[in-house]
Amino acid sequence: MSINNIASTGKTPKSKRNVLNRPASSSLLEGDLFLSHRVDLENEGLNTAYKSKLYSLFKQIEKEFDNLYQENQNLHEKIDLLNEKLGKDSYDKPDCIDFENNISKVLSKKLSSASQKSKTAHKLKAQTSRIVSSFKTPSFSCSLVKEYSGHKDGVWEVSVARPGIPVIGTASADHSACIWGIESTRCLLQYQGHSGSVNSIRFHPSKDLVLTASGDSSAHIWQAALNWDLPKGQSSEEELEEEVEDKLDSKIPALRTPVRELLGHTGAVSAAEWIAGAEHIITASWDRLAILHDVETCTSLVQLAGHDQELTHTSAHPSQKLAVTSSRDTTFRLWDFRESVHSVSVFQGHVESVTSVVFARDDKLVSSSDDRCVKVWDLKNMRSPVATIRLDSAVNRLSVSTNGFIAIPHDNRNIRLYDLSGQRLARLPRSSRQGHNRMVACATWADEVINGINLFTCGFDRRVLGWSIMSMKDL
Repeated sequence: MSINNIASTGKTPKSKRNVLNRPASSSLLEGDLFLSHRVDLENEGLNTAYKSKLYSLFKQIEKEFDNLYQENQNLHEKIDLLNEKLGKDSYDKPDCIDFENNISKVLSKKLSSASQKSKTAHKLKAQTSRIVSSFKTPSFSCSLVKEYSGHKDGVWEVSVARPGIPVIGTASADHSACIWGIESTRCLLQYQGHSGSVNSIRFHPSKDLVLTASGDSSAHIWQAALNWDLPKGQSSEEELEEEVEDKLDSKIPALRTPVRELLGHTGAVSAAEWIAGAEHIITASWDRLAILHDVETCTSLVQLAGHDQELTHTSAHPSQKLAVTSSRDTTFRLWDFRESVHSVSVFQGHVESVTSVVFARDDKLVSSSDDRCVKVWDLKNMRSPVATIRLDSAVNRLSVSTNGFIAIPHDNRNIRLYDLSGQRLARLPRSSRQGHNRMVACATWADEVINGINLFTCGFDRRVLGWSIMSMKDL
């Protein structure tokens, strides 16, 4: 099943994509390199004895890389076991030193006869240093506070309402969007107006309105009343039905009629966002277009073309009429709606699909990609990123807090925290009792701490988790 079918039909596969748990310099990749050398040798006119000697050498090197990888995996398992027992993401320093020295000794001994010894050893040493550096004592306290469950399929996105309204919204592949009470963890309202996967959800900045985008090629604006104990639609004429919640076996109001319906796309709409002032909305679609809509009239004002492949995400500046769109064509574009001419700037820096781009403080943009990188960009100098964060798994929809902390959700179920300079801050707990057990699709910071929670994450395990992230300096 293609990724296009996932978000348009709502059927979530076991994994969004094949996730490689091995590091970039693992024996799998090196084995491919040796195989290519072997084919080249067969094509050259070398004598049999010389070729046999080279084959034997390559086979020995490949075997040692396999041994290194297996040893690396065993050490990781031991470290994870220690981490679970200790209950924190830190490890004893002697173990880290032994781990690094062990790999260094093996490399020095086993690769001495290889023609590519220097280059390969440098690559593995750099990776080992990154692994060892991640074992430092964390500067943040990260703990799971709440869990929100009830969706029948994977949750694509979680969004937090404006300050003063203690609710979150979720968009799911089960064709529904839900409003949840943060403290009670109960579903207060379920929107069932879409006929396809609901791929994104956004609250209006000042009104009781919610914006959702769907695989049915449309975006809907629907109303969620302030009386969260008894959610209502926009009028008595709307269809407001009650359904049974499978978790609590209690009644959940269900809304099916939108206030506004935004059309114009021919493919699944991957995301929709309010432009500053909330008079306009931008939608991003797999038809390779973004569209600027007028909220009052529901008309399409302009089609924003330029991307070569499907659009994956869009976000808007919180105070200026700027928006960004990301695409599978490895680029993202900045759109300026402050003037009559919709100027555009193209950012190139990733080598695979760009999964999300968000605005950050100090005129920064932060982009995520399937190429396992997160990049920080300065709007004043867009030629190259000011910081690059290299990771071990594809990155999905990230979020940046008001104080500049980046929450990075991964395909491999991890959630990591970095700052805008690229410095690692923490990794959220992940065990049988805490964390997600399938791909994490989205992370969202709250503008204020609500009942001890300031970060929400969601994923293909059908759950939304509320986390307390606190700096050790503040404790």
